[in-house]
Amino acid sequence: MLVNLSHVSARCREEAGHLIGARRIDPDRARGPLTHLRLALITVIAVGVHGYHLGVDDAAIYVPAIKRVADAALYPFGSEFFMSHARLSWFSNLVGGSARLSGVPIDMAIFLWHGIGIYLLLLAGWRLSGACFENQYARWSGVGLLAALLSVPVAGTALVIMDPYVTARTLSTPFTLFAIAEFVSGRTRRALLWLLAAGLMHPQMAFFGATLVGLLALEKRRVKAPAVAMAAFAGLPFLFPLQPSTGAAREALLARTYFFVSNWEWYEWAGVVVPLALLWWLARLRPRGTTPAFRALARTLAPFGLLFTAMGIGFASSARLENYSRLQPMRSFHLVYLVFFPLLGGLAGEYALRRKPARWIILFAPLAAGMWLLAWSTFPSSPHVEWPGLITTNPWAEAFRWIRGNTPKDAVFAMDPGYLLLPGEDTHGFRAVAERSVLADRVKDSGAVSLFPQLAGEWKAEVEAQTGWDQFQRADFERLAARYPVTWILTRRPAAVGLDCPYVNRELAVCRIRAAMAAYPIKQIDLP
Repeated sequence: MLVNLSHVSARCREEAGHLIGARRIDPDRARGPLTHLRLALITVIAVGVHGYHLGVDDAAIYVPAIKRVADAALYPFGSEFFMSHARLSWFSNLVGGSARLSGVPIDMAIFLWHGIGIYLLLLAGWRLSGACFENQYARWSGVGLLAALLSVPVAGTALVIMDPYVTARTLSTPFTLFAIAEFVSGRTRRALLWLLAAGLMHPQMAFFGATLVGLLALEKRRVKAPAVAMAAFAGLPFLFPLQPSTGAAREALLARTYFFVSNWEWYEWAGVVVPLALLWWLARLRPRGTTPAFRALARTLAPFGLLFTAMGIGFASSARLENYSRLQPMRSFHLVYLVFFPLLGGLAGEYALRRKPARWIILFAPLAAGMWLLAWSTFPSSPHVEWPGLITTNPWAEAFRWIRGNTPKDAVFAMDPGYLLLPGEDTHGFRAVAERSVLADRVKDSGAVSLFPQLAGEWKAEVEAQTGWDQFQRADFERLAARYPVTWILTRRPAAVGLDCPYVNRELAVCRIRAAMAAYPIKQIDLP
């Protein structure tokens, strides 16, 4: 009889939690400041573990747009290669505008927004864990695992949970997680507001969040979510033409190999199969200390991931569907990981860690050490945390910073179009760090072309004009300056004979192109 009553009582608590959602009592409400202090401390530790770098990788596109908002005189040439992204988002206006209005140096403002983004993500993870777990140690374990794995690669998507640099995902990621947390807590209006905020930062990533919220709503009503979702995507043929891209546009598209799941390695597929299998398994269980929100998320994330996996496979199955690959459906797994890790971490806290400090250390210390090594190996020639104003020994960053402080803002540079892949460069974007215009590069600017094919012709022409850079002599540089408004070059040492190079370091030289001075005069500078 007691067993039956216990079962009925548990069932009543579950149904009550499902119905009232947001009215569940938060035992930490009275200790709010302490919770925020703990999250701030974890944020500082996370930056120390995962590192920070200015203007690397995707930030090579986002940071120039931020800096142009802060200073409209920057980038008079070639801004279309980063503004095509920026025009679809309020992110650059928010970050750049905050620096301009506050007077905070732009590099410091970007770093502070990076910290704010991590803090908001951990706060969103805390809210989500609170909706899914009954015990505080489970909630903190969920947040801890999310913080420890910020740099974990997301399958084969070329994404991590939170980049160690600033992009629009810096804010769209926590905003989307807030939306999920609010929805499963029964606060639908707040969820929609968070989705709107995420959409203003990064429309593509917000779309995945909106899809998951929609599937959660269908699951709540016991509707066949996958069938409805597939019907909703039937309008895709109206977004892009069916015929494949051609010429330079197709070259740029195919260069993003991770767009096409047919190029993925087995271990990248493991990053798809393993979390979906675990979610399917968890959906069939009733883990101890979990709420109905936990089970709803587990039940929904698996079909969510399968839906977009089917789309990714379909787009890679035929050349006629290549244009659809620009939608990057497999990036939906960024959201799968984003929700999965707090759920997994919460279960670790509930079943293993509990209130045993030694167990927490045994789990999180090796994780943090492993992620630190992974982050360090990704940028081996740069400081682990590139604090604003830090004097670096990276010769590329040294040259970029000299250029920023000693050349006119309207200077236009040319350099090796493949410079981002050269040893020791660590993918630092020239525009982002040097704050000067430059001819298109082969690596990162091709990403802009893959999404905005109208840039393809100019991108291809500029890259071809710089091809064979290592063999260029003075006459080649002058011919380049006659074709484009190039007034300066950055080249490997030794520089070509006859060039005026006011700055050299152990690997690089910054040189004027005198043939361009008459047509594009520049002010003289005092050399250090």
